[in-house]
Amino acid sequence: MQTVNFATIGKPADTLQVIDTFLPEPGPGEVRIKVIASPINPSDLMFVQNLYGIQPELPSGAGFEGVGIVDALGEGVTMRTGIRVSFTAIGAWSAYVLANQRSLIPVPDALSDEVAAQLFVNPFSAYAMLEESGLQPGQWVLLTAAGSSFSKLVIQLCKLKGIQTIGTVRHNELDDELKALGITAIVNTEKEKLTSRVKALTEGKGVTCVLEAVGGNTASDALKCLAKGGTMILYGVLSMQNPSFNVGLMIFRELTIKGFWLTDWMRRVDSQTRQTVARNVITLLVGGQIQVPVEATYPLSEIKKAVEHSEQAGRHGKILIKV
Repeated sequence: MQTVNFATIGKPADTLQVIDTFLPEPGPGEVRIKVIASPINPSDLMFVQNLYGIQPELPSGAGFEGVGIVDALGEGVTMRTGIRVSFTAIGAWSAYVLANQRSLIPVPDALSDEVAAQLFVNPFSAYAMLEESGLQPGQWVLLTAAGSSFSKLVIQLCKLKGIQTIGTVRHNELDDELKALGITAIVNTEKEKLTSRVKALTEGKGVTCVLEAVGGNTASDALKCLAKGGTMILYGVLSMQNPSFNVGLMIFRELTIKGFWLTDWMRRVDSQTRQTVARNVITLLVGGQIQVPVEATYPLSEIKKAVEHSEQAGRHGKILIKV
């Protein structure tokens, strides 16, 4: 079978390669999945560069989530073969992959392969992070990197919940799309001062929460936009630059900064919570209340082109690998 592999740490377009390897056999508690499709997420690319929370064991597969058909069962697995499931596993960019049965979510026929392939990382993160934020209708949230697939989901969920959204961008190509999704206001940080604009939009109060993915000066400025008692949730550092935070501001405004990593959140919450989130996310996706568009699909053999496309600015949807 074919699989995407990397033997050295580096830029994905330089290090990823497609190799032929043996068909894996599932161990206890595992299933083998015939992969249909898998997205390219920022976390996938960070993993290849050893910049993620999980360190790769070289040589390693790549890709963290996807959709496929259960093909074989390991010892102790009670589910049947032939079921279409969304899954998480290291090595999703492959013809077949092994996954723990606990990481699987059977998907209904009404959910297309393109949508089901993206079920975990962004929808679960967006839903769970909003729950963690405690945001209430009428309150404001600031989203850095508003044009990302994750932020687009948050904007849609906030619109459903009556939460006001401000998003930062560096280019205005996606403005019409973001407005159609329901964003309240857009701030181009290359042309406008973020703190002044947020102050004007919120009538001087500031935002209740910041969902921050950029790092560097953007994160430092975003902290200044928080209202008294506000919270910043960090879930990425796209600029690869650590921010500097004003400690006095944190003390006298009683601000909270905390990180969010979906992997740990999934481990931390009970199975009932995970099932509830899965059910709610699937319901929203099937009903079309939230959407996860796809810009382009590539075969495994064109993984380098696919990765390069995924890193381009101004994309209108996710890049998928289809097997």
